[in-house]
Amino acid sequence: MNVCKGKGVFGGIAIGKLRVHQKGELHINRVSISDPDKEWQRFSSAKNIAAVQLKQLYEQVIRDVGKTNAAIFQIHQMLLEDVNYISSIENIIRTQLLNAEYAINLTTENILFMFAAMDNAYIKARAADVQDISRRLITILTGGEEVTINSDEPVIILADDLSPSETATLDRDKVLALVTVHGSSYSHTAILARTLNIPLIVGTEITVDSEYDGKTAVADGNDGFVYIEPDDKILSEYQKFINTEELRKNELKSLKGKENITLDGIRIDIDANIFHVRDVASVIRNDAGGIGLFRSEFLFLEKDDFPSEDEQFEVYRTVAEVMGKDRYSVIRTLDIGADKQAAYFNIPHEENPAMGMRAIRFCLSNTDIFKTQLRAIFRAGKYGKLAVIYPMITSVEEIKRIKAISSEVRKELNDEGYELRYVEEGIMIETPAAALVSDLLAKEVDFFSIGTNDLSQYTLAADRQNYNIDEFYNPCHTAVLRMIKIVVDNAKKAGIRVGICGELAADINMTGLFLAMGVDELSVPPSSVLPVRKTVRETDISKISEKELSGLYNVC
Repeated sequence: MNVCKGKGVFGGIAIGKLRVHQKGELHINRVSISDPDKEWQRFSSAKNIAAVQLKQLYEQVIRDVGKTNAAIFQIHQMLLEDVNYISSIENIIRTQLLNAEYAINLTTENILFMFAAMDNAYIKARAADVQDISRRLITILTGGEEVTINSDEPVIILADDLSPSETATLDRDKVLALVTVHGSSYSHTAILARTLNIPLIVGTEITVDSEYDGKTAVADGNDGFVYIEPDDKILSEYQKFINTEELRKNELKSLKGKENITLDGIRIDIDANIFHVRDVASVIRNDAGGIGLFRSEFLFLEKDDFPSEDEQFEVYRTVAEVMGKDRYSVIRTLDIGADKQAAYFNIPHEENPAMGMRAIRFCLSNTDIFKTQLRAIFRAGKYGKLAVIYPMITSVEEIKRIKAISSEVRKELNDEGYELRYVEEGIMIETPAAALVSDLLAKEVDFFSIGTNDLSQYTLAADRQNYNIDEFYNPCHTAVLRMIKIVVDNAKKAGIRVGICGELAADINMTGLFLAMGVDELSVPPSSVLPVRKTVRETDISKISEKELSGLYNVC
């Protein structure tokens, strides 16, 4: 058994035969020419053919995965007309009297060298787009054929790298997973793989060799492992996991595409909570309406230093692009502190960190870090329907300070020439203080999201990290439910939407009560979307007793 480690970009498990994909070599000779006008015309003809191919590819991808993801090939069409790209090719042809193929290749090498020198993962990831376009042009000029990936049975594709064009034209029914040696989490190939629900592992420590072709493999897109010729134990463990997942999926898959609407006609949004950009694929796979909570602190916790504005922007932009302009993606600002610590934050030791320097308190005390994150979120807002939410709010005064910083950041970005789209701003209701003054808070923000995990621990004075008092930590406590009802009522009076994003949102025993309260949205783990939808569709709110709703007695 050969075990290889990579980076899981899109979760999922696949067991099947490997199909080694090796691109044909493009032999590019340096040829001197005597008629630059003729050579330039030859290039121009190839460019026109490439434009037609890209238009056809764009239309195909719209049919397969929607307009948002097809925009990748609009970018390729724009690159095909890029002044710097075209001028460089023309200059080499006319001044150095060299053939078009060589001019394209030399221009591409120069661009890739420039990209590699930049400390920006998103820009580096765009190298694949430049290579894709250049390969297309050279293939046309040399009379070659596009390399396609064909198979008679579902396979795990192993490749050095895959271009966006190759990924977009895959037969989804014949691809179990993608495993590449190179590639990036931010590439258009990765975005397409997520959208197509294809498990993807990049940066795999493996040699792309034809000797692997046809061998059985396990691709673990969750942890990034690839097992080639796995032993019986590994094969059995992963097969059990797949079988369990299939049974669950088969029971719920009929609900995909269905509305979240009760028997008596009340509709609710069911969104997903995520920790990482790679979780977006699971949001789509489970048919969530959007992202109700993106816990951005995990972007910080997995690093040894603060992520830069561009690093954060790349992540938020990817989320926005994949989710599109019709589905909300709510990004929670840095919720550091308490049980989520990183040494480089230099937060002093606290006897009771859950009550200390955490979440919005940290951000308002470190405005440079806060502003950097807001800049990244607001910049990414033009690529989708982003919203931002602030955690651990306790007062109107905090919101006013946040709004002043937010306005300052927007003005700076406008002055710098960034094109901004309006990003809604909401707050987490997870302290009793926020719940009790939610009538005042509702006048200041666009929406509420109730974080029941923290709201429960603060209301009950029971540390949810302390396993010794598990019996005293009850998120269904009457006091917690009454807090939720107060918040929902105040949101309704102010005309703003209100959701629940804590663990309680996924408890199907509570779904009916939340619907009866008037909650607009439940944001749950991706795997809980369809089970909650099933419960919603089986609920008749009119049958929920007045006593249960008005008294809010324990129900779980």
